[in-house]
Amino acid sequence: MARNHGRGAHRALNLNVRGLGYSATVAINERIASLRAAGREIFQLGFGQSPFPVPEPVAESLRRNAHQKDYLPVKGLEALRRAVADYTRRVFGVDRNASDVLIGPGSKELMFLLQLVYYGDLVIPAPSWVSYAPQARIIGRHVRLLETTEDDGWAITPEQLDRLCAEDPERPRIVILNYPSNPTGGSYPLARLKALARVAREHGVVLLADEIYGELHHRGQHVSIARFYPEGTIVSSGLSKWCGAGGWRLGTFVFPPRLGWLLDAMAAVASETYTSTSAPIQYAAVTAFEGGPEIDDYLRRSRRVLGWLGRWCWRRLAACGVVCCRPAGGFYLFPSFEQHRPVLAAAGIDGSLALCEALLDDTGVALLPGEPFGLPPSLLAARLAYVDFDGAAALAAAGGISTRAEVESFLRRYCPRVMTAVERLGEWLVERRAAG
Repeated sequence: MARNHGRGAHRALNLNVRGLGYSATVAINERIASLRAAGREIFQLGFGQSPFPVPEPVAESLRRNAHQKDYLPVKGLEALRRAVADYTRRVFGVDRNASDVLIGPGSKELMFLLQLVYYGDLVIPAPSWVSYAPQARIIGRHVRLLETTEDDGWAITPEQLDRLCAEDPERPRIVILNYPSNPTGGSYPLARLKALARVAREHGVVLLADEIYGELHHRGQHVSIARFYPEGTIVSSGLSKWCGAGGWRLGTFVFPPRLGWLLDAMAAVASETYTSTSAPIQYAAVTAFEGGPEIDDYLRRSRRVLGWLGRWCWRRLAACGVVCCRPAGGFYLFPSFEQHRPVLAAAGIDGSLALCEALLDDTGVALLPGEPFGLPPSLLAARLAYVDFDGAAALAAAGGISTRAEVESFLRRYCPRVMTAVERLGEWLVERRAAG
C-alpha cells in the first residue's frame, strides 16, 4: 500500500514543478560549501550575498526584541509598515502610507504571491534574476522574455515594451524592472525610466520595481520608477542586500493605493500559508527603515567599497579582453567571454555551463553560468559576484581614502580574494590562448 501511494504521489506531481531543480544561486552556494569541506580552495564569486554585517543598531534592536513571540498581523507590524512608508517617501520620493505596505518573509516570497493572485503574463528582460521565470512557471503563468543587448546595458527599452504590449493590448501583464541589476550591476538612465513609465501607463501594465539593490547604487543616486508611474508601480525591497541581512528573510512591497486590492489578495493567501513574518525580525527592521546617522554612514561606506571593487574588477576584466558593462550599483558584473570563443571552443568549452565548470575545476573561481538568467546556453557569459571579502573589516577601514593609490592599497589589503580570483581568471585565459 505504501509503495502504491508513493507511485501515485509521483504521478500527481504538478507538471510545472516536475524536473525543477534548486535555484541556481542556491545550488552554487551549496556546491561551494561541499567543495570547501573537501579541502578545495574556492573563490566564491557565484553566490550573491552581501559581504557586510548587519548594521549594529539593527542587530542590537534584534537582541532587544528576541523575546517577541506573538503572531503579528498578516500584513506586518504596524510600526514597521509606517517605517517602510516613511522610508519610501524619504528615500524614493514616493508618497505612501502604512496601509500601502505589505511585509513578507523575503521579497522572493512576496513576488511568488503576487504572481499567484494576479492573472497575467510575466514580462522580464533576458538576462534577469534566476527565480523570476521559475516562479511564474510553477504557478502556470506565461513568461515573456525581452532579449536585451549589451549595447542597451542589458536593459529593456521603451520600444521593446511598447511592441510587446501592442501585440495584445488587453492582455494583463506584470513587468519586472530590477535595478541596479542582478546579474549585470547596471541601472536605468533617468530618461529611459521616464520613457518606460510612459509606455507602462499607456498600456496599463503593472510594474514591479525590484529595487532591493537601490540603496547600493555606488553613487547613492538611485531613482525609483515609481516617481514617474506612481499609480501602477509596486516597489519591492527588503533587508537582504542593503542591510546585509539575507538570512533574516524580510521583504517589503509598497503598493499604489489603486492596487490595494492586490495587497489584500496577497495578504489573504499569506494568511493561509506563512501566517506572518518573524516577530523579532520585524521589530528589528523598524530600526533599519527608520535609518539614522549610523546607518547612513554604513551605507556610505558600503557604496564606496563596492564602487571601488566593482570598477577595479571591470577594468581588470577589460584588460583581459572580457567585456562587461561598468557597474552602477550592487555587487555584480556580467562578463562576456565571446571574444575568446575560438580559443575556448578548442578546449571543448562551448557554452556558459562548460565555461563555469572549467573555471571552477582549473582555478577554483566560482561564477554562475548565463543560462539560468535566461540567455541561450551557448552564450559564453556568466555572473560574477564580487563579494568574497571580509565586509566588516572593509567597512571599518573605508573612511578617509581619496586617491587612486590609496584605493588600490585598500583593495589589496581588504579584498584580496576577489582580486586574486579575477587575476586568476585572466591568467587562465592567457593559458588557454597559449594552449591553443
